[in-house]
Amino acid sequence: MRYIEGQNRNQLVIFPTSLNDAIDPDNDVRFIDLFVESLDLEDMGFKVDHVEDGRPAYHPQDLLKLYLYGYLNSIRSSRKLEKETRRNIEVIPLQYGTSCGF
Repeated sequence: MRYIEGQNRNQLVIFPTSLNDAIDPDNDVRFIDLFVESLDLEDMGFKVDHVEDGRPAYHPQDLLKLYLYGYLNSIRSSRKLEKETRRNIEVIPLQYGTSCGF
């Protein structure tokens, strides 16, 4: 009797070459991204300018995207949301803004 053989763990490519290809076209993450990108956060009272002291700040749009993702997925804890950004492939484009080509 033969057994099911797993994939080679030393292969270089496991996921599609682009994050855009890895996420379904009808995923909520795409809506969140488009929605927040369409907002003028400065007119809504967000601070968009920051002082260049110390560690660079996260852009308010990226933080709002992560917050909305957490709200829609019942993730209320910031620690759990941080964990999602490290393990969940659909959250990765949200934390890097539009630089991923998403």
